[in-house]
Amino acid sequence: MPTTTRQWLLNGHPRGRGIGEGDFKLATTELPDPGPGEMLLATRYLGFDPAQKGWMENIADYVAPMAIGDVMRGSGIAEVVESNGGQFAVGDFVFGTTGWTEYLIHNGKELTKVETELSPTAVLSVLGTTGLTAYCGLFKVGKPVAGDTVLVSGAAGATGSVVGQLAKLAGCRAVGIAGGPEKCDWLVKEAGYDAAIDYKAGDVKAQIREHCPGGADVIYDNVGGTILDAMLANIATGARVVICGGISRYESGGLPTGPGNYFNLIFRRATMAGFIVLDWASEFPAIRKRLEGFVADGSLKYQEDIQQGFENAPDTLQRLFVGKNRGKQMLKL
Repeated sequence: MPTTTRQWLLNGHPRGRGIGEGDFKLATTELPDPGPGEMLLATRYLGFDPAQKGWMENIADYVAPMAIGDVMRGSGIAEVVESNGGQFAVGDFVFGTTGWTEYLIHNGKELTKVETELSPTAVLSVLGTTGLTAYCGLFKVGKPVAGDTVLVSGAAGATGSVVGQLAKLAGCRAVGIAGGPEKCDWLVKEAGYDAAIDYKAGDVKAQIREHCPGGADVIYDNVGGTILDAMLANIATGARVVICGGISRYESGGLPTGPGNYFNLIFRRATMAGFIVLDWASEFPAIRKRLEGFVADGSLKYQEDIQQGFENAPDTLQRLFVGKNRGKQMLKL
């Protein structure tokens, strides 16, 4: 019997501007019964990432472009409610790219069974792309060694908060940049950062000099723009600059102009590199186990911000761009 589902469809490409209400359209459609090898999945949670704006703009060439009318792309946790010889059993929970839809028909390819001792939502946060991005960016690109100073922008975000804690586990000093006293307090008291810089308090460059007197050995940048520029002004000799994201550009759209202080890379014999976490996909199961172990022994804390109701998906995505989220942004259907 066909299943009726609501879906959020892409209705605009927000290039050169922030995401607007008109960029999504709520539609209702009927799904066919699962064919041979297929399953009917019910989405239980959606996960949200700043990268989704880049997907909407079609400027991210590591994923397929999105056309107007496509179901909005996104990660989710879903329950198998019907199976026609599919690879997962009825009642199994799986995670991967589900899109913004209440129900979907899927063959199971590129979905992973939820198997964790933690809350199931951890597979979208600390054990999901968030935790994996923190881990791979820091250790594969940043290559910290004990005693290094690691400077993280967007440090109170889902990825940034994990980066600092992993840096501490590697024997490094962690300094985070975040917006507002509340977030900075959380970084030091809960996430174990050695120091926090409130960019809203002004003169970020001077604050960085104060907290990183010998310069930063590793920079992990989630923000871009003027924050990246301030960090580049205070790198140590041989520094590694990891470019993970650029949330500062998502509101204005377009790509940011190059940082004015990039010449410091020459003076300090430093390197700056971007990465896409999918490059290490074969290592994800092992990295997930390691991260889960850190959470289990209390050395890694994570936050989840779970909103409610499928109709609120567009507003929930917007929370990322106005700094409302505390940790990984999710939505419970």
